[in-house]
Amino acid sequence: MNMQVSQGVQAPPPPATLEEMKLPIVMMRDILLKTIFRKNLDLVSEIAQAICLPRAVTQELVDMARVQKLVEATGTLNANSGGEMGYQLTDAGKSRALDALSQSEYFGAMPVPLDIYREQVKRQSIRNIQITRDQLTNAMGHLVLPDSLLDHLGPAVSAGRSILMYGPPGNGKSSISNGIRDAMGDKIYVPRAIEYSGQVITVYDPIVHSKAEVEVDDPNSLRRTRTFDTRYVRCERPTVITGGELSLEMLDLVYNPTARTYQAPLQLKSTGGIFIVDDLGRQAEPPQSLVNRWIVPLEENKDILALQSGEKFEVPFDTLVIFSTNFHPNEIFDKAALRRIFFKIKVDGPCQEDFLKIFAMVARKRQMPLDEAALVYLLKTKYPTIDNVYANYQPIFLIDQMISICEFEGLPYQMSPELIERAWANMFVKEEEIVH
Repeated sequence: MNMQVSQGVQAPPPPATLEEMKLPIVMMRDILLKTIFRKNLDLVSEIAQAICLPRAVTQELVDMARVQKLVEATGTLNANSGGEMGYQLTDAGKSRALDALSQSEYFGAMPVPLDIYREQVKRQSIRNIQITRDQLTNAMGHLVLPDSLLDHLGPAVSAGRSILMYGPPGNGKSSISNGIRDAMGDKIYVPRAIEYSGQVITVYDPIVHSKAEVEVDDPNSLRRTRTFDTRYVRCERPTVITGGELSLEMLDLVYNPTARTYQAPLQLKSTGGIFIVDDLGRQAEPPQSLVNRWIVPLEENKDILALQSGEKFEVPFDTLVIFSTNFHPNEIFDKAALRRIFFKIKVDGPCQEDFLKIFAMVARKRQMPLDEAALVYLLKTKYPTIDNVYANYQPIFLIDQMISICEFEGLPYQMSPELIERAWANMFVKEEEIVH
C-alpha cells in the first residue's frame, strides 16, 4: 500500500491484522487490559483511539481477550454511539491488568517494533533531502551572510552528514543552525513508542517534536484524507538543541524505575532531524570525549543503546549533527576526530560593508532613524579601539541600548555620537582591577 503524503515522505501504513503488528501477543493483550482499566473505557471505538490501532485490529484483540475470559460483553448496546456493544474487564481481567501494571506502568498507544520503525526511518531519512540554494537563502533571509558561507553550507546540509561550525562568538552560528532546520520544511512520522525485546521505549516528546496540523477529513470530498498508522505522530522534522549542559549520560536510554519503562535519549528523539551541540567546549565533558561518543553513529548510521539488563542493541542513527564552537577546532579535537566530522565551516564576523547592511536592517526593523554623524563616530572612533573586529550581534545590541536610553530619557528614537558612546560602554566592560 503506497501512500504518499504531500511533500514526499511516505506514511507508515496502518496494520490490517493483529499478525501484521509483529509484537508479542501477550504484550498487546496486556496493554489492552491496562488501557481499559486505567482509562475506564467500554467501547471498541474508544479503545481503538486510546491504543492507536484501527478498529478492526482492536476488535480482534478484544475478541481474543474475551476467549481468554479477561473481557466480557456488557450486553448493552450503547445508543449514543451508533449501537456499539459495550465491554468490561472480568475479575480475572482486572487482576491480570493490575499484575501487568506492576511489571510496567505503560498503557495507551501500542508500540512500533524496532524493526518496523527502521523501515520508516529509511523512508523519511534526513539523507533523502536535497536542499536548493533558494530554499537555504529563504530560510536564512533574516541573516546577512556572505555567499561563500552558503556555498559551503548547502552541500553539507544536503549530504545529511556532520557539520562543525566554528568562529568568534556572536556571529549567528545558532541562528544558522535554526535556519537549516527551517529550510527542510517537510514532515515526518515519529512513533509514540517503540518496542525492543519486550521493552517499551517512548520516543514522541511534545517538547522536542512539534506536531504538524492535522489534515481534516472533509466528508464531502470523494477521497478521504490519507490514513496512516496512528501509532505515529506526524511532525515537523525535529531539532534538539543542547549547550553547555550536555553530558554523556544524556545520550543513554533513560530508565524510569517507578513506571518500569524507558525513554529514548535525545539523539534518538532527533531521528530524521537535526541535533545541535551548541557551545562545544563549554560542557563538563571534554569535547574530544563527546565527539568520540558520536563516532560510530556518524560513520555507521546506527547507534548502540543498552537496557537495564546490560543487553546492547542497535537503533537507527539518522540525524544531521551540527557542532558549533567558539574555539579553533585544532584546540579541542585530535586529527582523528576532525577527520570524522564531514564538513568544517568557519563562521566569521561580517566585513564593514555587511556590518552596515545589518545595522541598517536592524534600525529599520526597530524604527530607529539612521544618523550619519553617529555612524561615522562608531566606525572611525569606536571600532578602531577593538581592531575593527565586527560581529553580527553588535548592531542589535547597540541599537537596543540606544532605544532603552531614549525611552528612559523620554526622547524620540534617535542615534547620536553621545548615545553611541553610552551604548558602547555596555557592550564592553573596561579592563580594571577590582579591589576586594
